[in-house]
Amino acid sequence: MADTDEILYDKQRRGVLITLNRPAAMNAATRPMLHRLGRALDDAVADPEVRAIVLTGAGGRAFSTGMDQGGGAAHRREMDWPYGVRAGEAAADFIENYRGHEAIFMRIFECPKPIIGAINGYAMGVGSWMSLFTHITIASENAVFAQPEVRHGSNTGFIWSLLAGFKDGLRYSLTGDHIDAQEALRIGLVNQVVPAEHLLDECFAIVERIALVPPETVKLNLQLATMGMQMMGFKDAWTIDGQLSAAAHTLLREELRRPLDEKRKAEGTRAYLQMRDGAFQPEPFGPRAGKKA
Repeated sequence: MADTDEILYDKQRRGVLITLNRPAAMNAATRPMLHRLGRALDDAVADPEVRAIVLTGAGGRAFSTGMDQGGGAAHRREMDWPYGVRAGEAAADFIENYRGHEAIFMRIFECPKPIIGAINGYAMGVGSWMSLFTHITIASENAVFAQPEVRHGSNTGFIWSLLAGFKDGLRYSLTGDHIDAQEALRIGLVNQVVPAEHLLDECFAIVERIALVPPETVKLNLQLATMGMQMMGFKDAWTIDGQLSAAAHTLLREELRRPLDEKRKAEGTRAYLQMRDGAFQPEPFGPRAGKKA
C-alpha cells in the first residue's frame, strides 16, 4: 500500500505500523481519513507477511484528538441550521447521516489479525474510542484519555463502560474529564504503561511474540474472544451507541452550541475549546491538572 498524506503504512518486524498522520491537527480525524484507515487495515489483513498491526499517531503530542472540530473540515455537515434537525429536513435523513458511525470501530475490533494500539499523548473522543477498540492497548507515560465532546452536547462511547466497568466508565463519561495513563491502567482501559521512547519497541516486541504462534491459531483465538463478546451483546450495544449518537446531535440545544460555534468562527478552535472546557479545569489528571482557566 502506498502512503497517503493522512495514513502511513510501514511494514517492519513481522508486522506493520499504521500511523494516523495529521500531526499539525494532533491527528484529528476526518471521515476520509477513517475510510483510508479502513483500507490500510484491509491491506494488512491481505498480506501474509503481516502477523499483527500496530496503530499509532504521528508527532508524539496525540494519538488522535477526535473528530476534527475545525470549521470547514471535510467531515462536517454543511447546513444553515447546525443545531439538530433544521426546518424542512426529515429527522430520518438526519439520523441516516449518522448510520455507520460505529463502523470503523467495529472494523478494528473484528479485524482477523491482532491490532496493538500504541497510544502516545492525547486520545480524545473518537480518538479514545479508536485506541480502546484495539485488541491490546499500550500507553506511553504521557497518554491522556477523555471524551470531552460530552461537554458540548455529544455522546459517550459504550467501550468506556465495557472496559472500565459501570462505575468508573460513568465517572468519566458523564463529565468528559481527562485521565492519565496510570488511571487508565488502574481502571482497565490499557494493558501497560511504558516510557514514550520505548512505546513502539514494546508494541513490536509483542508483534514478534505473536508471530511465533501459528497464524491460524492466532486468528482462531482472536475470534474466540471477539465473537464471544459479540454473542454476549457487545455488537448490539455498539450499534445502539451509534443510533443514540444521532439522537444526541438531534437534541443539541442552540443556546449551548451557538456561542461555541460563534467563538470558533471568530477566534478559532483553541478559543472554542477554552470556552467549552474552561469551567472543567483543573482536570483531575493529565497536563491540565492543577491549571485553572
